[in-house]
Amino acid sequence: MAQKNKIKRVKPQLLKGFRDYPPDQQLARESMLTRIRTVFERMGFLPLQTPSLESADVLLGSHYSEDSLAELFGFTGPDEVDMALRYEFTLSLARYVASQPNLALPFRRYQYGNVWRVDKPGPGRFREFMQFDIDIVGTRNTLADAEILATMVSTFEELGIERFRVRYSNRKILNGLVEWAGIPADRGPDVMRVIDKLEKQGKEAVLLELGSGRTDTSGDRIPGLDLSESQIGAMEEFLDMAVLGSDDPLAAAETLLGDMPASQEGIDELRQIAGHLAHLEVNPDHVGVDLTIVRGLGYYTGPVYETTLLDLPDYGSVFSGGRYDNLVDRFQSQSVPAVGSSIGVDRLLAALIALEKIKLPRATSRALVTVMDRQRLPDYLAILKELRANGIPSEIFVGDTKNLTKQIKYGDKVGIPFAVIAGSDEFDAGQVTVKNMLAGADVAAETSDREEWLKAEGFQETIKRTDLVAYLKKHLGQP
Repeated sequence: MAQKNKIKRVKPQLLKGFRDYPPDQQLARESMLTRIRTVFERMGFLPLQTPSLESADVLLGSHYSEDSLAELFGFTGPDEVDMALRYEFTLSLARYVASQPNLALPFRRYQYGNVWRVDKPGPGRFREFMQFDIDIVGTRNTLADAEILATMVSTFEELGIERFRVRYSNRKILNGLVEWAGIPADRGPDVMRVIDKLEKQGKEAVLLELGSGRTDTSGDRIPGLDLSESQIGAMEEFLDMAVLGSDDPLAAAETLLGDMPASQEGIDELRQIAGHLAHLEVNPDHVGVDLTIVRGLGYYTGPVYETTLLDLPDYGSVFSGGRYDNLVDRFQSQSVPAVGSSIGVDRLLAALIALEKIKLPRATSRALVTVMDRQRLPDYLAILKELRANGIPSEIFVGDTKNLTKQIKYGDKVGIPFAVIAGSDEFDAGQVTVKNMLAGADVAAETSDREEWLKAEGFQETIKRTDLVAYLKKHLGQP
């Protein structure tokens, strides 16, 4: 007797560092993205979509190696071309701009989609995640920086977040600070990496790390930069000025660092940005200078921006960026300055959920047409067609059961707010019954006998068949 072929079962598991988005989260995310896109287009930004895959030299530069390619989701593709999944959008934008000699500049663009990074997965840290970027390419005018900042503020306001602050500074000020403190320029990036820890670790930890080092809370030894006492003293003077702040932080910075040409240039640029924001009437409670911001050491060349959600400070910056005037230079000799900012979509969505500023809908349908009598299926389909034609997202129960309670239970489980019920008697009388799942939801949450609620008549109403569309629109709040 021939042995039957055994089916090899596959374990339904995700790859490490990846995740699914169930319908409620995906619906909420799409709703948030739509609102963000509305703001960006209102501010004049245009959509651009670039490929998920780029050649390795686009993403890594002409000096990439097999080791650097392995740091991305990279491989050798058709025609023996080394390629990788994008890990951000900005390099693709730079490649696009360099390839379009007739592109009208300045170019205002937005783009959103997934990016991939071979990072170590952890809580809230995935290897695939979504970003939403805005950029203005082709101008050094600080008005472009102000437009980015104004768009950031408008985005949070559109999403209903009341307590937030968009903070901005300028990398040039810190470059002048390093020179003023007598620190060699080649040590500047190391100094700035330590300053970047100020918000999380505090001033004392930063000063220790600038000196001989410190021991962190876990007991690990963190080596210091071994700066001299005078150099550390100069850095402390700046930090005190920046942290304590003043009514005019730029005036305070000018008093301290005004003799440094780089710092003075950065201060002047920030003054221009502040003036533009004032004329745009951007709420000063939502945007302001913070001279402790560092960001992207090998990336940003001037103004930089971060956000703080005042009710969720541990979430970090959900919308940040700055000016990067050298990136397009990878592809052409002519310099093309640029400025932009990026949203961490998943982090922002988590924040909106935590702040209860967005709902997690479980269904797209607003009405479920139940099927009690299969002989009257054309009548049920006529109801379905009429609801959809009048802008009411609807579905008909396509399952196998004829049991009405089970059909209602399905609608309740997937979150459809209304069920339309009719049998032969209702059809003959020109009537339908509408069960209001929304009205019963609060009661259902308070009782353990959900089966009785599903059968209850207190949350349903029999109306004229001709009144169904108007009835549902009224209760759904649709015009």
